Amino acid sequence: MNIIDSSGWLEYFSDGPNAKHYLPPLNDPSSLIVPVITIYEVFKVVLRESSENHALQAVAAMQKGRIIDLTVSIAMKASKLSLQHDIPMADSIILATAREYNCVIWTQDSDFQHIDGVKYFQR
Repeated sequence: MNIIDSSGWLEYFSDGPNAKHYLPPLNDPSSLIVPVITIYEVFKVVLRESSENHALQAVAAMQKGRIIDLTVSIAMKASKLSLQHDIPMADSIILATAREYNCVIWTQDSDFQHIDGVKYFQR
């Protein structure tokens, strides 16, 4: 199972230099887990930098994966992981979701750089 974090989705949607790295999980949507926090972050950035239509298209593409809501259990695990790894709230929610669903995180966010179970691509 795979999770693309918000930085990865944004890189893919903007066709940035690392976009190609996200094709393996994107080409297998049945193995793609999408924490709802990534939808929030991607929608917000695309809306701010482009248009609502583009933001809605981004969310539609993300919904090809399995959307995972924030549960009490994931929230509590995320709090612990945030303290353990000194990472922000959204990253800790993504990490907790990945651990809950046994996923690899695909990212270019340096907060994840030294965490096990992460495919990190330097910007």
